Amino acid sequence: MPRALISVSDKRGIVPFAQGLVRLGWEIISTGGTAAALRAAGVPVVPVDQVTGSPEILDGRVKTLHPKIHGGLLFRRDIPAQVEEAKAHGITAIDLAAVNLYPFRATITRPNVTFEDAIEKIDIGGPSMLRSAAKNHQHVVVVVDPMDYDRVLERLGAGSLTPEYRRELAAKVFAHTSDYDAAIAGYLGAGAAELPPILALGLRRVQSLRYGENPGQRAALYVSEEPRGMADLSQRQGKELSFNNLLDIDAAGMAISAWPTMPACVIIKHTTPCGLAVGSSAKDAFEKARATDPQSAFGGVVGFNTVVTAETARAMADLFIEVIVAPRVEKEALEIFGAKKNLRVVELPVSAETGGLDFKTVRGGILVQDRFHFEPNEAAWKVVSRRQPTDAERFDLSFAWAAVATVKSNAILLARDGQVLGIGAGQMSRVDSSFLAVHKALDAGHSIEGAALASDAFFPFRDGLDVVAGNGAVAVIQPGGSMRDVVILDTRSDIQEAAAAGVKAIIQPGGSVRDAEVIAAADANDIAMIFTGRRQFRH
Repeated sequence: MPRALISVSDKRGIVPFAQGLVRLGWEIISTGGTAAALRAAGVPVVPVDQVTGSPEILDGRVKTLHPKIHGGLLFRRDIPAQVEEAKAHGITAIDLAAVNLYPFRATITRPNVTFEDAIEKIDIGGPSMLRSAAKNHQHVVVVVDPMDYDRVLERLGAGSLTPEYRRELAAKVFAHTSDYDAAIAGYLGAGAAELPPILALGLRRVQSLRYGENPGQRAALYVSEEPRGMADLSQRQGKELSFNNLLDIDAAGMAISAWPTMPACVIIKHTTPCGLAVGSSAKDAFEKARATDPQSAFGGVVGFNTVVTAETARAMADLFIEVIVAPRVEKEALEIFGAKKNLRVVELPVSAETGGLDFKTVRGGILVQDRFHFEPNEAAWKVVSRRQPTDAERFDLSFAWAAVATVKSNAILLARDGQVLGIGAGQMSRVDSSFLAVHKALDAGHSIEGAALASDAFFPFRDGLDVVAGNGAVAVIQPGGSMRDVVILDTRSDIQEAAAAGVKAIIQPGGSVRDAEVIAAADANDIAMIFTGRRQFRH
């Protein structure tokens, strides 16, 4: 009679599986709670302590760590000497192991979980049995995924447990235990002063994609258990999401997370915004974001940080959109979107979570950094000029500083009244980005007079600033920190030129050896100047 060892925390489907094994002539051995559940369903069970001759001890910490368990899983049936050695030690073969593990991930995500609670959910016996069975998969069927129970029973009944299928089940085991260990390592290592010397990533595939960035490239979506991440994505309608759609959805989520207290809308093309605004409602924010660059908005991914209503849906009806993503889409809005069958509508919580790691792949490796999180930190901004910026200037600078953080470097952004007017993104020189931002704003019919400017990093030369100052920008926000910061506005004549063009406020990190001269020149021309001290590159 073949023997199966069953020990599971996740008991979904385990009773029908055990009943099926018994019908096929198998003997079941089991542990603790699993044995009780099987007995309650009328499944005959041999308790594990009867097999080992040893009781469960240490509050259940030790129950299956025994030679009669691991010997039964590990001995080679095709090596006579091992068969005889097992017999000499009273070890009976275990031909199938159905095991899954204590819910460690679920435990550590509970509110107010204690360290002791987490430690007690580190499974020892389960991974040990799984690894023993998977190592000997030529002779032992190992099942870690409840979704495989029916297929295993079917193959057992048909006698079609091929070597290839056994190997597939074993591979699942090592992927599962690797993911389990990654969760434990991540939990125990959280908050360490340095990034981990060995990085363990536990990701599960949730969706195969038609192809990657281009046809011919295999692709799939793998997710972690991070809250408010891609694991929480729910598609409400439309065609299958593509690889590039998912990249743009992620970029949209990042872009609108900076405004938790007011409706915001972003339009993403190729992972960078082509329109961005805040407004009095989702509809108002969308209309302002679309107006940033109406031409580029065609075929974009539109993201919201608030509920999409029927009113908003009607405002979007005449624009071709690839994907709409929002934390929630009202039923009436879905009915309107339903007229466009291919339009993908996705619900995804907005995340402004701090912490976590960000990964970028390089050939043969991964670059790891702390995930960027926009920090307005206006309390740390320093007005270094005599004149304070007006409330309107400060609002525009604050909005522009948040918005430029979402744009690919080199990034220049013009904004006014909670609306982006022009964006220069991803150019090889900052002067090109400045020129592009102005060109896009003017091409869309916007006046730049009175606009605020944000730069994600310092201007290495004055030419980038000249481009926008000559078109009437009145406020500049940039990190500064260049040894040539002073070149931007290093003489009285430069300040006078900027003032004549309409510049009334400048914001930058400061840090130049000649900051004092720049401040003095700004004061002489009644320009307000703020230092922020932080760069916001996005490569």
